[in-house]
Amino acid sequence: MLFALLAHLTLVQAFESRDLNADPRNERTRIARFGQPRGDIVTYDGTAVAVSRETGGGPYRYQRFYPHGEMYAPITGHVSPRGAGGIERAREAVLSGDDARVKVQSLVREGTAQGADVWLTIRKRVQWAAYRSLKASGRPGAAVAVNPATGAILALATYPSYDPNAYTTFDAAVLAATDDRLRHDPAEPLLNRALDRTYPPGAVSKLITAATALTTGGHIPSTALNPSGNAHDRDGRHDQGGQGGQGGQGGRGCGDGRLTLSRAFRLSCDQALADLGRSLGQDALRDQAEAFGFNTALTVPLPVAVSTYPAAEDRPAAEDRPAAEGRPGTALAAVGDSGIRVTPLMVAMLSATVANDGTLMRPYLVERARLPGGSTINRAGPSPYRTAMSPAMAGQLTTMMTTRPRPQGPGTEVALASTGSSTVFTAFAPARAPEVAVGVVLDHPGPTAAIAHAILQAALS
Repeated sequence: MLFALLAHLTLVQAFESRDLNADPRNERTRIARFGQPRGDIVTYDGTAVAVSRETGGGPYRYQRFYPHGEMYAPITGHVSPRGAGGIERAREAVLSGDDARVKVQSLVREGTAQGADVWLTIRKRVQWAAYRSLKASGRPGAAVAVNPATGAILALATYPSYDPNAYTTFDAAVLAATDDRLRHDPAEPLLNRALDRTYPPGAVSKLITAATALTTGGHIPSTALNPSGNAHDRDGRHDQGGQGGQGGQGGRGCGDGRLTLSRAFRLSCDQALADLGRSLGQDALRDQAEAFGFNTALTVPLPVAVSTYPAAEDRPAAEDRPAAEGRPGTALAAVGDSGIRVTPLMVAMLSATVANDGTLMRPYLVERARLPGGSTINRAGPSPYRTAMSPAMAGQLTTMMTTRPRPQGPGTEVALASTGSSTVFTAFAPARAPEVAVGVVLDHPGPTAAIAHAILQAALS
């Protein structure tokens, strides 16, 4: 019996201790988690969005507090006796001080073991514009802003959101009721729509179609497309006033004449782009999509749902469309149909790639970790992620996307890939010296362009 007891004790101490410590039912672990202050979560410009405050008594000495609540909830997440989410979970070891590098350096430099502050890439002004404009629209959705040159995420907002302070109570009954209420809320306030939900790409899929035409299809912006979709006049001859196709995004007509690639792109002429996609072929379109980052898992460090561009054999046959439409899966894919799904982050990444001369930088949300004494550790830096096209091709696509500034816009030329009121919008600005790329997605048609311009204006002012 003694040997059996020793063997079991060894098993528990050596092999099961980690699982037992991680078990949310372990009261000692919960008390230890809130027995000392965690590091703060801070925006790039120094605004604390998650801090620890003393409770004034009881077994839990410190309680988490989120000064800006709903606006930053998709980023910070929350930490409570029931667990953690968002950056609180993704950077748990750094914030709590359990990370080996944080522990050693804090002991050496500060004399005590303590958690490090996590500094985000988020700009307060841009985040405010993203969340407030989403909320003002009254429609569920998400908005993301990215620095094209570095991949730093400047804003990441979803609506509706929730107040993470509701999870910081130590009253088990209240906490359980709050969690149950939010999880069963039909508005899904706990859902991070910017990273965790995927949507049909809509008009922004034409970025992939146009990029494929430029990079592998032998096209140039002035290449003429006829109503049947056969490209011709590739020597650059085209009719400046000619139009073709049958209907663009938002019901805009494309006229009766010929369209150039550039004009079909600007008008979001579905028939012309669908016919172009058919001529380019499914493999070329999917390869180009994957060069933009589709079909690949990503963390920022929050996990991101995979944006998918399925192969033809994985797509529903013609998406159950009536046979009279006469457009197979490849043509549908060229205009954003046929099973393609994108996250709002991917929508922003599409524009960011074009803005950065065809190179997509790896997106990231955490800029650095810093000890309370000011010592910086774990600093992030720009890192190339994908090369989608050459700088020359990206320049041509930028020209196709560029529009004159609107009176209510950021006051500079904007490169955009959507028209009218829709569910998906992406753009970057300034068009010739990009500083920010945005992606806006709403669950229902709404003022995506207005939301994007509010974000651009905040980022550039």
